[in-house]
Amino acid sequence: MRIRIVGAGAMGRGIAQWAAAGGHTVELCDVRAEAVTAAVDFVRSMLGRAVDKGRMSAGDRDAALERLVPLDDPWAPGPEVGLVVEAVREDLDTKAEVFGKLEQVLPDSAVFATNTSSLSVTRIASSLRDPGRLAGLHFFNPVPLMKIVEVVPGAATRPGIPPALTELVESCGHHAVTVADTPGFLVNHAGRGLVTEALALLEESVADPAGIDRIAREVLGLRMGPFELMDLTGLDVTAAVIDSIWEGFRHEDRLRPSYLTPNRVTAGLHGRKTGQGWFAYGAEAPAPAPEPPVTGDADRPVFVAGGAYAQGAPYAAELRAALTAAGATVDSGAEPSGGAVVLVPVWGTTVAAAVASLGLPAARTFGVDPLPATGRRRVLAVTPAADPSAARDARAVLARAADGGKPYAVSVVRDTAGSVAQRLLASVVSVAASIAERSLATPADIDLAVTTGLGYPTGPLAWGDRIGAARMLDLQRALHTTTGDPRHRPVRWLTERARLGLPLTERGTSPEECVQ
Repeated sequence: MRIRIVGAGAMGRGIAQWAAAGGHTVELCDVRAEAVTAAVDFVRSMLGRAVDKGRMSAGDRDAALERLVPLDDPWAPGPEVGLVVEAVREDLDTKAEVFGKLEQVLPDSAVFATNTSSLSVTRIASSLRDPGRLAGLHFFNPVPLMKIVEVVPGAATRPGIPPALTELVESCGHHAVTVADTPGFLVNHAGRGLVTEALALLEESVADPAGIDRIAREVLGLRMGPFELMDLTGLDVTAAVIDSIWEGFRHEDRLRPSYLTPNRVTAGLHGRKTGQGWFAYGAEAPAPAPEPPVTGDADRPVFVAGGAYAQGAPYAAELRAALTAAGATVDSGAEPSGGAVVLVPVWGTTVAAAVASLGLPAARTFGVDPLPATGRRRVLAVTPAADPSAARDARAVLARAADGGKPYAVSVVRDTAGSVAQRLLASVVSVAASIAERSLATPADIDLAVTTGLGYPTGPLAWGDRIGAARMLDLQRALHTTTGDPRHRPVRWLTERARLGLPLTERGTSPEECVQ
């Protein structure tokens, strides 16, 4: 296929490299001739690097470069062009103008694709004589490495175009996911679950950014914590995306922005690109503060309470067994002894609720997150009534490992419903389930897009299945009941599947299937 790419910036040149390496003839053009020259030089250097690293043969490199055709005039006639990919700046009027001019010079058979990341595909197409020829084809930067592409049909897009674009994408070695023309499309929408909940936890002073990031990495297994990720992306970009998606979904509570971001954006605390964000960067930036060492008495007796709700019981048994195996002195009675610290596994609830409902000693009762950790980290939650010395001892007890293994790192956070990891996970799963519930994308595409585009260790719906739909429903109900915040209300997708015994990853039977 002959593909014309309009826009030779970072995205345009990446798409050109990808398409040329995939065997297509690529016309690369821009209104600035120097941008095209620079882009071709960049592609040549990238393909050369691929040869040096053994990922491409010299012959394949040379053939790809022969297929890359610099074009002086973006509006030149192109009778053989089968596809146009627009990669100009993110402005509706600019994109509409580009396609309007191309419509005058290219054959009616040419498919138009916009690489927009945030604008409505339908609105871009509406200015064309034939809006049915246009769809979204959203790549991620750097294009050759980010092997996921969102195919976004507009309201008027002809039915045959999305499957054809999917076939093209997959023939060139990338994954394609089809998503409805809605704010954020799929990857950016699904990614809001992590960062919005992290900001909410910071608002509540549950932990600082470094502490939340440690838990995200070492309990949930994410490559980067949410605050590291915001600093990498740029808070100005992240905040704009959060606001745009929230407004686009008519102020959906689950996507609610934080009051923390506007002032930080105004102050230029954008992250790596400005040298200061949630963390400091640059040669003169201070080293990150180390985590405080464990200093308490690991031999202090410990009593594990069953939890404020019925679901606390199995978690308590698991924790009791783990601490016993690690050599801790675990009280076996029905009540805590006078000197014992009390640990309560909390699942969507608070330590304060357990203290009140079970009559536990407030000064020496602490919460423990029972969510299975991917790394060697546990989380201890403290209430305002906690005795600091007892908290240090509880932390030391939790750090113990069985059979002389490496001690656990133990984060200390403020008591909140569900603690940090549960809140983050519940939000990630909830946002993904709401996408599936609205039929914006299939469950399989949701998980594929998130693992490939965001680098999560597993897809959010598969992650929910790993915990268990019923257990996830218990968590969301407890969070909603405890906080009263509608952002935590259970999603119908989760509620139904928990009740019916279906996995979250299963699309289920549709009404249409029952009448055919």
